[in-house]
Amino acid sequence: MQAILASLISFLPRAIMQGTPLLYGATGEIITEKSGHLNLGIPGIMYVGGISGAAGAFLYEHSVDVMNPALAILIPLSCALVGSLLMGLIYSFLTVTLRANQNVTGLALTTFGIGIGNFFGGTLAKLSGTGETSLSLPQTKILFKTSLPFAADLGWFGSVFLSHGFLVYLAVVIALIAAFVLGRTRVGLQLRAVGENPATADAAGVNVNRYKYVATCIGSMIAGLGGLYYVVDYMGVWANDGFGDRGWLAIALVIFAVWRPHVGILGSYLFGGLYILYTVINIGVAEQELFKMLPYVVTIIVLVVTSIREKRESQPPASLGLAYFREER
Repeated sequence: MQAILASLISFLPRAIMQGTPLLYGATGEIITEKSGHLNLGIPGIMYVGGISGAAGAFLYEHSVDVMNPALAILIPLSCALVGSLLMGLIYSFLTVTLRANQNVTGLALTTFGIGIGNFFGGTLAKLSGTGETSLSLPQTKILFKTSLPFAADLGWFGSVFLSHGFLVYLAVVIALIAAFVLGRTRVGLQLRAVGENPATADAAGVNVNRYKYVATCIGSMIAGLGGLYYVVDYMGVWANDGFGDRGWLAIALVIFAVWRPHVGILGSYLFGGLYILYTVINIGVAEQELFKMLPYVVTIIVLVVTSIREKRESQPPASLGLAYFREER
């Protein structure tokens, strides 16, 4: 029994760390989809957020002899937000202003983001002069991973829930704020109206394009923080193609959470645990790949169940993926 408890205590913090970038990505995508836009560019946006933060951290680490802790955190944080914001603006311009196909634009944005990340990541690795193909950020990682000072005094509870860096808790706070805004405020009501029926919202005086732009850009910035967390907190190293399929898992989590940010909190940690479950089970390499499929299998099951139940609150926005032409109103 003690052995099982010890394994669980060591497993849960890893599940939380694995789930945090998924939570950022899913929260950002939920906000975007509530405006009626399906952004499949989330993996690329997370990639750009990660490389932007890594670039800012790298340049600051190598430009000073003694790092200022506040600047060491604010610089990569700001760079990640700006980089992901630019990606959100590109997507918004193409899909809202030019009314390009959302699926094609999102996939193109993912390919573009991964290419940008790999190019600049490889370039910065060469500039470091270490001869390595990856970019190490040891000092920045230490600052971002700084945990609450009293966590060690609270036993297993502190070890599991309070031993993480501030980005873990920020992800939960953002998800809760998003849930409150979407469900309890006038802004959230108007945003949901835009996603359900933009023509009706437009007739009621809501600026549809403005809501779509703002929701997409805010969602992109939140998703970009997921990339920043993975690089500077979880890994502390930038490695090309090191994200794996986490961006796609974040999109799958949106369906699992039935478009509710607060449900995504528990869902992200569940997905994080399922994603690394194979590490605590003695199985072969082939079986490990099967275990990595578990989050997608769970998503499919949830999608089937919600489709059968046909509850409106568990369905995506009615105008999701459809371009809005005001002339047709």
